[in-house]
Amino acid sequence: MKSFIGHHEVATDADYLELALGTPLELWLGEEGESAEERAARLDAARDILADDPELIDSVSRIAAEAIEAHAPVLFPSIGRLARPARSTGQAPPALSQSRELLGRTQEGRAA
Repeated sequence: MKSFIGHHEVATDADYLELALGTPLELWLGEEGESAEERAARLDAARDILADDPELIDSVSRIAAEAIEAHAPVLFPSIGRLARPARSTGQAPPALSQSRELLGRTQEGRAA
């Protein structure tokens, strides 16, 4: 079965993304083996596109979040369901207590 968005045939996931973004993925991700000059030109073009369409960042963020949500079980198989946090005992966890202690020592050293 063929998929189309408008008059464009969509054959791969990359095609969907390119049509959703309105730009080729290589513009944002780069290409393997590109030179420093090619990279600079690509990033310059990307900056121009973002300047012309500031809402593109929000669109890209939304698309990325939806893709991660849709594919989370495949992307993060070992996470499963996260456990609910334990009720507070009024004491900081040991790692946090140690971090606070180290931070205090660092700040004391700066004050000296």
